[in-house]
Amino acid sequence: MLFADHLVAHRGYPARLPENTLPSVEAALQAGARYVEVDVQLSKDAEPVLFHDRDLQRLCGQDGAVHDYNWHELQMFRVHDRSRAIENVLDIAIPHLHELVTLLRQHPDVTVFIELKRISLEQFGIQAVVEQVLPLLQPIKSQAVLISYSLDAMQYLRQTSDYPLGVVIDDWAQREQTAILALQPQYLFCKLASVPVAGDLVCKGSKLVLFECTDPQQAYSLLQRGASLVETFAIGEMLAAMATIGAPLE
Repeated sequence: MLFADHLVAHRGYPARLPENTLPSVEAALQAGARYVEVDVQLSKDAEPVLFHDRDLQRLCGQDGAVHDYNWHELQMFRVHDRSRAIENVLDIAIPHLHELVTLLRQHPDVTVFIELKRISLEQFGIQAVVEQVLPLLQPIKSQAVLISYSLDAMQYLRQTSDYPLGVVIDDWAQREQTAILALQPQYLFCKLASVPVAGDLVCKGSKLVLFECTDPQQAYSLLQRGASLVETFAIGEMLAAMATIGAPLE
């Protein structure tokens, strides 16, 4: 599908279904996504689950955080993004990481970016999080890229694993930090709002991924300027719209 090699389904397909849920990821894949990004945290009993926020309020209407509940307790909650108008919301639970792995084994041409959330790294420690996550990813190791805001976590992974890595930053200027340059991550994820409005987007030694873009014309321009990938909450709509804008990019 045109442009599918340049767009990332950010947390699945949140424009259609609740983010970081299996139905949302499945919908993104059906829409033609070749890249998917999800967030991983640990439950109280150290089970890796897909969840973005530091607390459960926005998505589940519950007090506390993921790490305050055991896996079987989290299964009692239902995910629905109350900040977005999503119709036909199903009875959707917080998924376990192994469920995502099972799904992606059926799509070996899809790359998944697994973001290790800072709240879990802070709560459990880097080594503990890595030791819970990596064994589950083994069946899709060739498809997985580990990413995080935590440089310490990325440095630990560089020393202890051979997974490709991605550093996440909020400010374009951070890409020149000595620690990031020394790490040489395969990918650099940067908040779109921080990048220059004109000129080439140069990112030494890393593929540049920009988040979050909702304008297909802007996404096309960013890719022309040097970005490798652009993240979107509306993968199907973006793919369809970009197909009408111009020729596919190399």
